[in-house]
Amino acid sequence: MNFIIWLVVGGLVGWLASLVMKTDAHQGILLNIVVGIVGAFLGGLLISPLIGVGTINQGISVASIGVSLLGAIILLAVINLVRRGSVR
Repeated sequence: MNFIIWLVVGGLVGWLASLVMKTDAHQGILLNIVVGIVGAFLGGLLISPLIGVGTINQGISVASIGVSLLGAIILLAVINLVRRGSVR
């Protein structure tokens, strides 16, 4: 069941992050899911301990989705920086 939740929340978070970073036209649904899941992992690993919020694995809340979204946005910014030399 956790795997299905990861896919759904990862897709949603990846899609929102791609809208914020204006890369939605370049990504499909599969890449949105991957960005969302990896961004949620990075957000849970790096941001969650700093602000004391649980991750999506510990329970879905607005704060945990916000941490995942912030992680996905940071991931897309780093990818854009490596690809183009600028964050945009």
